[in-house]
This record gives sequence, structure tokens and C-alpha cells, in this order.
Amino acid sequence: MLSQRARYTIRAMQELAKLPQGETMQATELATRTQSPLHFLEGILLQLRREGLLVSKRGRSGGYGLAKPADLISIADLIRIVDGPLALSTCASRTAYAECEDCPTPEDCQLRAILVAARDAVAKVLEGSTLANPNPNPNA
Repeated sequence: MLSQRARYTIRAMQELAKLPQGETMQATELATRTQSPLHFLEGILLQLRREGLLVSKRGRSGGYGLAKPADLISIADLIRIVDGPLALSTCASRTAYAECEDCPTPEDCQLRAILVAARDAVAKVLEGSTLANPNPNPNA
């Protein structure tokens, strides 16, 4: 399930993607526009800056802006940063794989096959959705 933290993250990044490249927005304005608690949002913004997705400028005319073009930032990237892997189980994860304790062999586990297929389907949609183009299927 998508956390509230991930929802705030996606909304904030979508708002920043509307700015011309190189422009910034103050955290207070961003919190107002996204209806996010300022203190909570500030923590998210710092995390995204550490991850290299945002730049920040100090001072009265400072704020936060995208560190790279919006078409290079997927929704999957954002979710992985704040919520972790997209998979429902670690045995189906590409980024945080771990065998299940109660599974005799991952190769023979029918549940794992289903979870991998689900992860792949979700990842395809979320990786195809960027801040510049939220619709991964333009024909839909």
C-alpha cells in the first residue's frame, strides 16, 4: 500500500515539475500547494535532496527545484526512495531480494512466481510514469 509519505512526495515533485528548469519554490509554498504538513514535507525534501533528485537554494528567494529533467524522474523512483521496494514480498524484490524463511526453495514456490509477476506489472506502470508524463500508455 502506498504510504501517505509517498503521496506527499509524489504531489510535491509533480508541483516542482511545473516550474521552469532552474526555478525553485519555497517549502512553505510547496506545502500549501500540495496540502502537506510543512514539517513533514521538509523531511521529505531533505531526503530527496540527499538522493540527488532536488537542488536547494538558501535565502529569501531560495527554495527547492528538480535536480534533473522531469522526464528522467519516474514515480517508481520516488516510491522506492520513500517506501522501499515495489514488491509485496522480499522474495519478489529486484532491489531488496531476500529468501522467505518458510519457503523450501524459491524456484519451486508458486506464490513467488505470482508475486514476481505482480511486481513486474506494477513496476512497468510506475517506471513508465514520469513527472513529465504521468500516463505510461498515451493510447489509454
